[in-house]
Amino acid sequence: MNSALMQQLGAIAPILLMVVLFYFMLIRPQQQNAKRHAAAIAAVKRGDNVVLSNGMLGKVVRVEETEVGVEIAQGVTVKVVKSMIAEIRAKGEPAPANDPKS
Repeated sequence: MNSALMQQLGAIAPILLMVVLFYFMLIRPQQQNAKRHAAAIAAVKRGDNVVLSNGMLGKVVRVEETEVGVEIAQGVTVKVVKSMIAEIRAKGEPAPANDPKS
């Protein structure tokens, strides 16, 4: 009876190993990235340069609870849902060459 139990454990062990590897290689890093993104979104403030999920660049001019006002061109402000911000860039990044300095 002991050998039958060992055979069953031997058959299940590779599957369990694959589940553990799957968790540590795929699921856990994705959860950590989601937490970092959520923290960055919660910390967005006026004046931050952002990249939206559609690739559009803009500057945050107004922050509300679930939405932000993003200036995408001089005098053109759009309302964007916070979760659609893909990346928050630092204030000190260089401006594009054709952008007038203020």
